[in-house]
Amino acid sequence: MGKTTSKPKLSSRAAGMPASPIRRLIPYALEAKKRGIEVYHLNIGQPDIPTPESFFDALRNFPGKTVEYQLSQGNPDYIKALSEYYRRCGYDVSEEDVLVTTGGSEAIIFAMQAVASQDEEIIVFEPFYTNYAGYAVMSGVKLVPVTTSVETGYHLPPREEIESKITPKTRAILICTPNNPTGTVLTREEVQTIADIAAGHNLFIISDEVYREFVFEGRHTGVFDIAGISERAIVMDSISKRYSVCGARIGCLVCKNRDVISAFLKFGQARLSSPSVEQFAAAALTRLGEDYFEGVRREYRIRRDVVIDALNRVDGVVCHRPHGAFYVMARLPVDSAEDFAKFMLNDFSVDGHTTMVAPGDGFYATRGVGGDEIRIACVLRETDLKKAMDVLIKGLRQYRKI
Repeated sequence: MGKTTSKPKLSSRAAGMPASPIRRLIPYALEAKKRGIEVYHLNIGQPDIPTPESFFDALRNFPGKTVEYQLSQGNPDYIKALSEYYRRCGYDVSEEDVLVTTGGSEAIIFAMQAVASQDEEIIVFEPFYTNYAGYAVMSGVKLVPVTTSVETGYHLPPREEIESKITPKTRAILICTPNNPTGTVLTREEVQTIADIAAGHNLFIISDEVYREFVFEGRHTGVFDIAGISERAIVMDSISKRYSVCGARIGCLVCKNRDVISAFLKFGQARLSSPSVEQFAAAALTRLGEDYFEGVRREYRIRRDVVIDALNRVDGVVCHRPHGAFYVMARLPVDSAEDFAKFMLNDFSVDGHTTMVAPGDGFYATRGVGGDEIRIACVLRETDLKKAMDVLIKGLRQYRKI
């Protein structure tokens, strides 16, 4: 046979994998840095809060002489520590209800693949954590978006609108509270509505509760706070943001449905185990008390207010004061938030500084929505965040004159 000059073809899964809106402008940021510009990174949710010292103490005291595989469901001591943590949160969780994952990312993948088969559907409220879209592509699952708006603080639309999205292929409803990217904290009534819909249509509820501790006004309502739905409730969780250990890559799934947990375990066996040393150290983090979270919440609340107060100085900006997490989603008076973000990196600076934000359209599944929105991650110290917002506001005013 003669040689062919054509390239091998990628899979439809690879071709359909979306680029991260949080990271897709990195080449522009790198070029700015080559020109000597310091970039304030408001695009990525990498906390700068110091990792608690107890984590490093535990690492230094790791007892093993060999870093061995753990059980596929997780280190028993860590699972015990997690179940105790959830009981302190008010959840009736036993050790049998918990499976450790390699980051919250694997928890999302396992949850999607356990509840939905190829081409089946999961309802999700947009804007949503962008990696849901990528993991849905990897899992062959279709995300069906229900759009929320900045005018309502990204709270849920009426029940009828949600139910109108349910089809014979629908298998689950995915919620995230406090929300990434909006910071919205769902009310107990909203979570109850989702529970009622799921029960009425025999659906699972997948609840992303990574930001549980970061609620500034009101209180967090988790899916396990709602009675009568334990067999259909799945919690996805992670230590990354809670304790500022994003690189440790430890998450978990919590579910009281034995069939679901059994499926998670089989997925976990296929990938062998989650990181051994990090699980050992993470157990120490679960014992941190409310004093730790009070301090972190206070810091993020201050940062949130810095961002909101700055944005509110600009005519035409629409944003709400989020009640949780450490993100702000805002609609800008521009046609393209991505073009504005590129302008900031390519053409604008103040005293050698500029900003990098995440364009909003990547947090939506509906085409043409979110193109004038941005997400800001409040992950800089207050003094730096004030400088960053000053640069951003000056850049926005300059951009609108072009």
